[in-house]
Amino acid sequence: MAAIPLIRCNDTDSVFAYCAGQPVGVPQFLQNVAELAQALPDRRYILNLCTDRYRFMVGFAAALLRGQTSLLPPNYTPSFVERLGQRYPDMYCLADGAADFNGIETLRYPELPLHDATVRTIPAIPEERCAALVFTSGTTGQPVAHPKSWGSLCRSAVAEAASLGITQDSGLAVLGTVPAQHMYGLESSMLLAVQNGLVLVAERPFYPADIRAQLAALPQPRCLVTTPVHLRSLLAEAQELPAVEFVLCATAHLAPQLASEAEVRFAAPLYEIYGCTEAGQIASRRTTRGMAWHLLAGVELRQDELGTHVYGGHVEIAAALSDVIDLNADGTFTLHGRTADMVNIAGKRTSLASLNHHLNAIPGVQDGVFFMPDDSDGAVKRPQALVVAPGMRAEDILSALRKSVDAVFLPRPLYFVDMLPRNSTGKITREALQQLIEACARR
Repeated sequence: MAAIPLIRCNDTDSVFAYCAGQPVGVPQFLQNVAELAQALPDRRYILNLCTDRYRFMVGFAAALLRGQTSLLPPNYTPSFVERLGQRYPDMYCLADGAADFNGIETLRYPELPLHDATVRTIPAIPEERCAALVFTSGTTGQPVAHPKSWGSLCRSAVAEAASLGITQDSGLAVLGTVPAQHMYGLESSMLLAVQNGLVLVAERPFYPADIRAQLAALPQPRCLVTTPVHLRSLLAEAQELPAVEFVLCATAHLAPQLASEAEVRFAAPLYEIYGCTEAGQIASRRTTRGMAWHLLAGVELRQDELGTHVYGGHVEIAAALSDVIDLNADGTFTLHGRTADMVNIAGKRTSLASLNHHLNAIPGVQDGVFFMPDDSDGAVKRPQALVVAPGMRAEDILSALRKSVDAVFLPRPLYFVDMLPRNSTGKITREALQQLIEACARR
């Protein structure tokens, strides 16, 4: 039975994390993990709600040592968590802040002493151990759980580092603006660090000023793991940006113009990660170098009459992708939007992703999204759109869209709003869009 180390580093005296600007060494982390593992209840599933990234990792690692599986649901509303508890009655919650769920045992993250630690032995975890259950959004029914073994998560982190050209044990500080509980956050701000000898950062800044301050306070080398929404807000301010080795983006469409601006402002490359809940991350690209995606090591795609499937490498169970994909002769591929997002009107075809791209490329548009109403009643429907564009007129935006979008896809109507209902990873659910559009229509 093969096992993979909890963390990988050549020097056990190296820095594991930065917490409130202070370095925490590998021995301290290992000791905190051992201490917390002893305090965890004897349960099978853990819902780790620690917002501090270091505490989350200590909890995640302690659960692994106890043979417990971390649950990563699509949201953490009280009603959903309580339903999750009914589905997994052997579940408890670990939190470092307010958390009160009916019928759910909650353990407060303890005040683990920060003293000189002497632990140097890195434990190894059986690679087949189920480390996490990651859930689909559930927008089309009951959320589906997808198991992630420790081995698959570790192989994914190593493959991601290779695709980004990261030097092992470089001490690169990884600052993320995405929650550790999200699959992208877990893979790219947590496991990328601990499985490649990098340094994770406990804080998760949200506002542009906080992101700049956090980056500036970190020693170099350092990188930023973020989303297009956070990146757009950061670049909207004129302040000088701290130097980074690279910027990494995922979770939503990234306009090429935004990627180009980011590379100029940071004087560093910007990469994107593509993946899905079922398979995890599977490809990367440097956006300014072209639209083609490059598969991570060992990962392959195949197509049949049912669509595109991913397998191989760290992907343990072949999964169907929900995107329209063209395979290129050189082994790369091109995305054309989600299958469910394809729009057909009067014999013409496009995708919501393409429409969103053109909308957000208009100078003066801060944020925008297209919405296609439900056509289950058989009536012909036209796209609608919501836009954040202070000082602009509807005719200005429509005129700009006519230069790049066929007239049948122009939004009817176009609503102006103060902000879009994006979640912590920059995504917008169809339900949230529907509610906002209905509110706009009642004005």
